Amino acid sequence: HVQLVESGGGSVQAGGSLTLSCAASGYIFGTYYMAWFRQVPGQEREAVAGVNSGGSTAYLESVQGRFPITRDNNKNTVSLQMTGLKPEDSATYYCAAKAGVIGWSRPGSYKFWGQGTQVTVS
Repeated sequence: HVQLVESGGGSVQAGGSLTLSCAASGYIFGTYYMAWFRQVPGQEREAVAGVNSGGSTAYLESVQGRFPITRDNNKNTVSLQMTGLKPEDSATYYCAAKAGVIGWSRPGSYKFWGQGTQVTVS
């Protein structure tokens, strides 16, 4: 069965860095669009960054230049290197996979989701 397993969350001071990783299994990773979302309780899930099978990326404007997303199709992993963290970046971060690129920022277009990892910036 399909699994997306996130790791790398934690607590960090403002200005610090964290790298989130997502390990995928159970489907043909290289054919799916991968993305990171985040959610704060009481708010809608928000697309942070996405990457297609060829490495083309898309970003939420507020993280552009701070959170590069990369994927390794040989290792079935996608990573989010978060730098210059701000308190407003605090959220639960989710890895997600979908077929196709259209609608990369819409949570409803994603087929598979990880369980989430907490990021807290103080």
